[in-house]
Amino acid sequence: MEIKIVSQKENPLLKRKEVQFQVNHGPKGKTPARLDVKRSLAAALQVSDQLVFIKRMKTLTGTSTAMGVATAYETVEQAKLIEPAYIIKRNSPPEKPKEEAKQ
Repeated sequence: MEIKIVSQKENPLLKRKEVQFQVNHGPKGKTPARLDVKRSLAAALQVSDQLVFIKRMKTLTGTSTAMGVATAYETVEQAKLIEPAYIIKRNSPPEKPKEEAKQ
């Protein structure tokens, strides 16, 4: 999986970077998981992966390339003020099911 940042725009009012990116995932590979892309994108932007939120990611038909849009905030608190709850949940690791107490 190779990530290329296509464009990056600073938004000082919302204290974030708005990024358009491209992911090449190989001819036989499927679209990579959102959390894997989030970690790689955070490394490319040199920020913590808790500050990066992928809004959209779609594989182009007939290719092994996915295009996406993400935002990288300065603080987690700023992200929680602006991002909708479903985007925050979508960019969080899946919760493990709780084991019921056996009697």
